[in-house]
Amino acid sequence: MDISILGIPMDLGAGRRGVDMGPGALRNARLNAALRELGHRVHDLGDVAVTIPETVDRLESQGLIFKDSILNACTESYRRLSALGPEVFPISIGGDHSMSMGTVPGASQGKRTGLIWVDAHTDYNTPGSSPSGNIHGMPVAHLTGLGDPQLSSIGGAGWRVDPSEIVMIGIRSVDTAERQLVRDAGIKVYTMKDVDQLGISRIAHETLERLSGVERLHVSFDADALDPTLCPGVGTPVPGGLSYREGHLLMELFAESRRVTSLDIVEVNPTLDTRNATAEVMVGMAASLLGQQIL
Repeated sequence: MDISILGIPMDLGAGRRGVDMGPGALRNARLNAALRELGHRVHDLGDVAVTIPETVDRLESQGLIFKDSILNACTESYRRLSALGPEVFPISIGGDHSMSMGTVPGASQGKRTGLIWVDAHTDYNTPGSSPSGNIHGMPVAHLTGLGDPQLSSIGGAGWRVDPSEIVMIGIRSVDTAERQLVRDAGIKVYTMKDVDQLGISRIAHETLERLSGVERLHVSFDADALDPTLCPGVGTPVPGGLSYREGHLLMELFAESRRVTSLDIVEVNPTLDTRNATAEVMVGMAASLLGQQIL
């Protein structure tokens, strides 16, 4: 398989600094080599240029923190990914989760795309519901057409992810106003309670069945979906996350389906990490999604 890796060293959407160093941490954890060892042809596209936070005003547009700079970075990510062609498997490494506003439409190649959001948070705030104004808590809402018109149209006029074709897994932290938005949208959400009750295998199979009608599948994997004891290097850790084996099994089952066409790895923050452990765990998750097996 042809794999292209694009770094998006952005921490503009987050509430604390550090995830801009995530792409370097993931490369240092041998992401490229791990994928080549699986037999893939890997091309590293380098990094998208991202504004340094200290060089711009914090509040740029209607209370959305660093909105203009985030829009620029996401637009460039979209441009570079959409130019790859449908036969390439793009892996976007970040960087905070606001980058998915560019990576999801870019990786979609303009096709109907199902979104698998593996995260502790639903990230379905709008500018009106967000208690912080941090855009990394808003990308899914914008991908479905809500919120700021510029952020919601990075993929071009009319491109949207249908809320009925979004599945969220590992959720355990949702803002009060955001909770109602998610319910109204009809997004399928598997909380950690569901993981405990149903098991990750059933959730994986139900996810693939629910998204059986889409042309492409994008997995957007936030490191904070995993328990903080495994991934301490994240900006918004929430106790009680997915275990090491639950994360790998989820990726292994998606790999067996041969239906996933693109991947994000986000929110790896080396400044909060221990000996690059979080990046190493996330490289393992990517390898499982791309075909690594025990035997």
